[in-house]
Amino acid sequence: MVAVGSTVYYSRDWKTFPDFLAHYIKKKIGEKWGNAELQKPLRDRHPLLQWYDAYCRYQAAHIKTPGEVHSSPVTGIVACYLGTAYALYLLEHNVELQERLIRRLKDPGNFQGAYYELIVSSILIRAGFELTLEDETDGDTKHCEFAAVSKVTGKRYWVEAKMRAVTGLLGRTNADGGNDQKPLSRMIPHLNAALQKPAADERLIFIDLNAPSQFSADGSPDWLEPAMTRLERYEKDELKVGETAYVFVTNFSFHRELEATPQLAASPFGLGFPDFNRRGQVRLIDAYKAKQKHIDAHNIGHSIEACLRFPTTFEGNLPSEAFDRPTDRVVLGETYHFDGVDGRSFLGTVTSAIVDETAGELVVSVSEIGGSAQILRKKMSDESLSEYREFGDAYLGTPTQRKKNAKNEFELFEWFVETHKNMPREKVLAWFSTSPYYPELEKLNDEDLLFAYCEALVASVVSRSNPPKAST
Repeated sequence: MVAVGSTVYYSRDWKTFPDFLAHYIKKKIGEKWGNAELQKPLRDRHPLLQWYDAYCRYQAAHIKTPGEVHSSPVTGIVACYLGTAYALYLLEHNVELQERLIRRLKDPGNFQGAYYELIVSSILIRAGFELTLEDETDGDTKHCEFAAVSKVTGKRYWVEAKMRAVTGLLGRTNADGGNDQKPLSRMIPHLNAALQKPAADERLIFIDLNAPSQFSADGSPDWLEPAMTRLERYEKDELKVGETAYVFVTNFSFHRELEATPQLAASPFGLGFPDFNRRGQVRLIDAYKAKQKHIDAHNIGHSIEACLRFPTTFEGNLPSEAFDRPTDRVVLGETYHFDGVDGRSFLGTVTSAIVDETAGELVVSVSEIGGSAQILRKKMSDESLSEYREFGDAYLGTPTQRKKNAKNEFELFEWFVETHKNMPREKVLAWFSTSPYYPELEKLNDEDLLFAYCEALVASVVSRSNPPKAST
């Protein structure tokens, strides 16, 4: 049973949340309309029903025993078909916007635009925004697609979403599609069109290149460098004075690779915001302050990174729990039977645990009942490792455990700020007591003093030497 808004959906056949989503999309687009499309030859069907056919073949290839729960890889068709269903599900609370997008989805001429708007809507909702539909009855004024209000900052943004049209893809024909060459050919025209629409608030502009997934030797998308260079030139030579926008250049190419692992790439650009996502070096403190200033855009970026993740269970719990699967999982504070390093079986309590992703091993510190402690390592199955990657520290029973494995100095700085934010000012100053810069540090407000302290901690970790006693 799934309650969505004021509607309750139920079926004994649903074992997983994707089972529900496959049913949900049929109800939303209309089974009568869908069945009529299925009567047509495959090549003449609406793109959604072509995806439905591909998804049915995907299920047949991976589900060998009907009624049993199976693990299967996320491919392009899953991203397209279930991704559309999940985006509609997230929009359930916004009836007007959902109905508008469903009408446009079912219209072959509007399908591509509605599909990309739906992706953007899903990203924004998962990033913590509430969406509102603009008044389209006002024919005298051009309108953005919709507005988004951040639950974090309370700021309101006007949203535009544009995708390059390519003949033969997403329902486009020679009449309304273009050549598949030159992925950046529509970026600036789309940007200009978005900026021409009046906006009372800040703008969020999403532009999808609709290009094949191709990456450079360093792992970055091959369009990234020329796209950012072009936007920098646009900002310098063409942008109106005082005009600003957060521009997200994306390439969601799932529909091009239905049977392959889906690829996505995106890069944000702060048009008129010189302190947002620019090239060059910047001090950790300045980078942190800039992130807080532009936190809504950062949250959108994190949401884009997670846009291919769909819930697998109804309650949000781990699949191994929901489906009673074998698992390598242990929970901090719980007691289990272990095989010790000496081959002896014993009863012990888990005192700490981490996952070594590189080795694919679970590393556990165990306190033996009535005995000493041992450090044990156990090889993890692919299913358990995948579960850990999806759920993080919740896999070990500690969803609020500190962040580990910072990827760079900035993430380490963020972690230090978070873990030391309640440290008394007197204690921070005492740490700097022997510094020749102490008089200057003493004049800093509490926030800047904390930042100086965390910056010094990062330097000590990076240098692998004694912590420096000053930071200016």
